Amino acid sequence: MSAVTIAREGEIAVVTVDNPPVNALGLALRQGLWEAVATLDADPQVKAAVLICAGRTFIAGADVTEFGKPPVPPHLPELVAWIEGAAKPWVAAIHGSALGGGFEVAMGCRFRVAADGASVGLPEVTLGIVPGAGGTVRTPRLAGVAAAVELITTGRPVKAAKAQALGLIDAIVPGDLRAGAVAFARAALTEPLPSPVSARPVVAPDPAFWAEQEAAIARRTRGETAPLRALAAIRKAAEAPFDAAMGFERETFLDLRGSDQAAALRAVFFAERAAPRPAYLKDVTPLPLRSAGVVGGGTMGAGIAAALRDAGIPVILVERDAAAVDRGLANLKALFEGGVKRGKLTEAQADARLSGVTGTTDYAALADVDLVIEAVFEEIGVKKAVFAELVRVCRPDTVLATNTSYLDPRAIAEGLPNPGRFIGLHFFSPANVMKLLEIVPAPKTAPETRATGFALGRALGKIPVEAGICEGFIGNRILKRYRAAAEDLVLQGVPIPAIDAAMRGCGFAVGPFEEQ
Repeated sequence: MSAVTIAREGEIAVVTVDNPPVNALGLALRQGLWEAVATLDADPQVKAAVLICAGRTFIAGADVTEFGKPPVPPHLPELVAWIEGAAKPWVAAIHGSALGGGFEVAMGCRFRVAADGASVGLPEVTLGIVPGAGGTVRTPRLAGVAAAVELITTGRPVKAAKAQALGLIDAIVPGDLRAGAVAFARAALTEPLPSPVSARPVVAPDPAFWAEQEAAIARRTRGETAPLRALAAIRKAAEAPFDAAMGFERETFLDLRGSDQAAALRAVFFAERAAPRPAYLKDVTPLPLRSAGVVGGGTMGAGIAAALRDAGIPVILVERDAAAVDRGLANLKALFEGGVKRGKLTEAQADARLSGVTGTTDYAALADVDLVIEAVFEEIGVKKAVFAELVRVCRPDTVLATNTSYLDPRAIAEGLPNPGRFIGLHFFSPANVMKLLEIVPAPKTAPETRATGFALGRALGKIPVEAGICEGFIGNRILKRYRAAAEDLVLQGVPIPAIDAAMRGCGFAVGPFEEQ
């Protein structure tokens, strides 16, 4: 089946990309789009083209599996220029995400329209590179330099409404995207066409702007190479002719693509995407996760409860007495209020999250939940007492999880009826923020329980990683060695500020002895 097909609706051609799972810009897709431009330019009946994608998303970026391999034409910069220079104007119809090379293709189109829930972005810096097909050069011509700097040096995508406000897209299409994009194209043909993006002017800021941005990015990215190189490419786009800026961008892209940082970040990219779905669980169905209980409302328990609520899962919070329940609910309220202050939540959303938490001292309230996570004091007797209560009140199929950091899960689960439902789920504090979730199966943990742990991690937006049973599992075992090495340097007479500074120089947010 071809990755690109063409249909005609009167004078409008609809070019459909279908390259599952995310319509990545592999060789076959690049060739198909190149041929589509030539075909439609030669068709006198066609006046405009709509570029739309099948599946769950627009072109979500380059095919990263091609990185490190010899490039094969048509190369992406040439393809974008080929679309931009087409005799018939193209309209990109975006749903899902138009990221990286996908958004660069969209910027090669004369117009861009999007479904309401769509997002666009240039996340290349997160892979240690910069956009390589005009992203740093066309974005400032659409949205201005300041917006381009924010979009490109952070790698964070923006939703359709903000993209329209910035000038990155021309319209948001309600309802059926294909029909709306075709209607938009017909209407556009009745008006003078705008210039191609490459021909639009860009206003260059004064030198002070660049100095401020360079300092801010250096502080924020702590040793990462790509964000500052991206800033330099944007500056070139603002101060040099289009072709010169394109050459500078491409040279920068190729230089970074072969760097150690880019190779390492690609490895992280693939590892993070493989970790949540282990191959050995491919055919195992997770258990339902409709409701959850959390035992313990301290810093860790409240963070876990907040993460569950962020995922829309109702929570029953159990504590030992009424005062502890009140403290736990207060901890949760403070977390949600913090989200409001940072602009992550509206007050209505914070209220809804808090209202989905029921505080109680009665374990019987957990009788019908699908999952209970124990997050009490790190002492084996305390934890075993909690699980004795959970066994007494919970359904036989309820998943019972411990959040222990160092204790042996086998000791906690000793004597537990139906041990297949027991698992370790080790969160890191603050649990509603930190991405890592260690999945620690005990020897008798059932495959369905393991799959449920990974499904929970995905639902919470975490990166779930399976850990074997050992002291500190993975994260804390690394931290212990790291801390011991730092303390050994102190014993050798190395000043603490020097150790902290050296670690910051390696990209750590803080040194081992600084307050966190």
